[in-house]
Amino acid sequence: MRFLCSGIHSSYANRLLWLASLLVFSFIPTTVAQKPQHILANDPYLDAIPTVHESAVQARRILNISSIATLSTVFPNHEHPAPLENRPRDLDGVPIGLIDYYASCDPIPYEPTILAISIATSFRNARAGSNVTLSLHYHPPIDHPPDDDIYTYSPANLPRFSLIGHIEPVPAPEARQNAIDHCFFQRHPDAIAWRPGNAIHESWWARLVVEQVYWIGGFGDRAYIGWIPVEEWRGVTEKEVETARLVGEHGYKTEEKP
Repeated sequence: MRFLCSGIHSSYANRLLWLASLLVFSFIPTTVAQKPQHILANDPYLDAIPTVHESAVQARRILNISSIATLSTVFPNHEHPAPLENRPRDLDGVPIGLIDYYASCDPIPYEPTILAISIATSFRNARAGSNVTLSLHYHPPIDHPPDDDIYTYSPANLPRFSLIGHIEPVPAPEARQNAIDHCFFQRHPDAIAWRPGNAIHESWWARLVVEQVYWIGGFGDRAYIGWIPVEEWRGVTEKEVETARLVGEHGYKTEEKP
């Protein structure tokens, strides 16, 4: 009997402690900054995120103001590498990403122009049939204005995207007619040593024919994340690209922050 009463009192005391803890935690102020919960997907309950077209404009702006990106290809199957290449075995179908120069040039500014070096791994893979992905991300200007929000300039919250497609040679007459070399070497003056016809390596003008665009504009509670239709990508006007401003750029309006 004494044991039974003791158990009852213990159970009652535990319930009182549980209720007291609920009351205490309910009065603790929630002043700690909440981290974004939608990092890799859009919040389905929010409407105040950029549209697909607005995101396409931002992506085209990044393509225009940047000039270096990661070019990814896949090693071909059953290829016999040259003896001097000294390539490891069993790389069939393995992807590789390497930094490369590009420029947004007329007459097709939405398809990046590339100076392809025939001996380079990326272009050997492309010529063997590999699809190509060019991955870009936005770097705010060094003198960007400060912001109290620690996520504003967080690399995880800055826009990045991938252009998926294939490499297509630019015929020499077309390159001359559109002054491709002037456009490209204006962005990359050091690359002039490898211009087509140089005495170092065989090279040729190429463009990435964009077939798909995947965009991550930032955290999903404030930016669009997903595919951008290629028609939307191509349909962005040069005026939209020139007047668009990204976070940290001069002229960017805080109230329009995505």
